[in-house]
Amino acid sequence: MNEMAFRVTSHDGTTIAYDRKGSGPAVVLVGGAQDDGAENASLVPALAEHFTVYNYARRGRGASGFTEPYAVEREIEDLDALVAEAGGSAHLFGASSGGALALEAAAAGSAIDRIAVWEVPYAVGDDLRPRFEEYVADTRRAFDAGRDEEVLELFMRMTGASDDNIAARKAAGKQTAHWAESVALAPTLVHDSLFLNRYQLPADRLATVTQPVLITTGGPITVPYMAGLPSDFFDRAADELADLLPHARRETLEGPDHVVDPQILGPLLLQFFSEH
Repeated sequence: MNEMAFRVTSHDGTTIAYDRKGSGPAVVLVGGAQDDGAENASLVPALAEHFTVYNYARRGRGASGFTEPYAVEREIEDLDALVAEAGGSAHLFGASSGGALALEAAAAGSAIDRIAVWEVPYAVGDDLRPRFEEYVADTRRAFDAGRDEEVLELFMRMTGASDDNIAARKAAGKQTAHWAESVALAPTLVHDSLFLNRYQLPADRLATVTQPVLITTGGPITVPYMAGLPSDFFDRAADELADLLPHARRETLEGPDHVVDPQILGPLLLQFFSEH
């Protein structure tokens, strides 16, 4: 588990864990699927020389608490609590599903300055709808039955992992704490489906976002663990967001995996968050 040094209390009393580093205007890092804050942590050194960086574990993840029932509004309140802790306004960077949360918070009126998102996983295109509807229904059934490991396996299979690959990763993960930690995070995959609007881009709602938004992807998918998705999966969503949002800037970066690469993305975020 990614331990964090600081705590803030959200509106419903849930404790949200975060780390803070640097000085200057606030930037809050919002993690994606199966992330307890560890994946975005590599961005902190790249930003902390010019910004105060808040990297947190979303509710139900890592050192943060969780209060039933889950609702999208509670996640937005968590962000609001962090922004208040940061002085009342902040830039946001959201990776993957964290990008969708950042945009939803902006649409809800949170005190956000500039927003950068990386590979937001809306499923754009009629060819994808039946598959994602089946995934949402299957993971919900498994979640309701308390089968968290099955939720994780359904997610892995949906993105392209074979049964043999899942079995190998499970066996390797059980040699350490990694598999157990991944299973512990699996219920948040069902939460992600809710605030991702069942993976359908909520055009009417997001069209109300007036902040400058930097929309980034790494180009066609080439990594084996995502081979089950169309190669242009993230580009489809990014292009639609760029057309929809009134103050959007679209960038395609060369080379990165779906996991954020601070060497490639860090300089672009520094430039974008420093603009006025």
